[in-house]
Amino acid sequence: MTAALRARKKPHESELSETTATAPETSARPAIRWPVRLVAILAVVFMLWHVFASFLWIFPPSPFRQLVSMNTLTSYMIPFFGQSWSVFAPEPINGDYHLNVRAVIDKNGVEEETGWVSANRAELSAVTNHLFPPRAGIQSEQLASMHREAFLKLEEAQQTILAGDFKATDWEAGMREALLADGKNAVLVDGYLAREHLTTAYATQVAKAVWGDEGEVLRVQYRISRQNVVVYAERNNPDAKRPEPFLVTTGWRSPIVNPGQNEAAFADVFVPLYERSVGIR
Repeated sequence: MTAALRARKKPHESELSETTATAPETSARPAIRWPVRLVAILAVVFMLWHVFASFLWIFPPSPFRQLVSMNTLTSYMIPFFGQSWSVFAPEPINGDYHLNVRAVIDKNGVEEETGWVSANRAELSAVTNHLFPPRAGIQSEQLASMHREAFLKLEEAQQTILAGDFKATDWEAGMREALLADGKNAVLVDGYLAREHLTTAYATQVAKAVWGDEGEVLRVQYRISRQNVVVYAERNNPDAKRPEPFLVTTGWRSPIVNPGQNEAAFADVFVPLYERSVGIR
């Protein structure tokens, strides 16, 4: 190659300077600010806790579940994250629970007994055919299940007592005294009384929502039932019938209103569901 040719191919210094000056600059990646890092860390910590809590919740009873107190675990998981293995074998859910409520109301000085209202049927109308069903749509069914479980732990004589009426102002204390007179296990009695309180308070809310405009609710009564489905071996038998339901029928109770209850908000939600379930809307 001749010197002239090499000189022709060699770029001029001014051209090099111009090329260098116009070359794009590579900017450094902006630093992640500390608030973003803090939010990311908190999100990861919460995710780890949620996975750990869910694992403990569905884990079979063992000393491993004592890593977190049951009160703390229950308050976190219920009512939004509760789950179990009860949909799987060997003991899947094989029955329906029902909670019916009726009341005695005062209509201008005349006491009138209402008919029965199916609370769980009303609530189930909120979860049927809904892509994102509300958790509140199964609260009466869960309440019925827990109440029946506590009821069955009592002795037969104690169960008979519960079929009677308790209408005094401090009737819960009287009920406890009556139950302990025929049974020795105060733990089981107190466990049942906690369910009795919740169920009666819920029945009171239902009664006031449905009949509160007609008069004052004087007494409430609820009826809990569980009916098993057709056994698996008979699932294809067209003549197979479901077993008779097991009933837990209590006597009349004076209403219970817990502090902080919003009866108007409950009625705003429950009444449309009830009317839909009975075909009013």
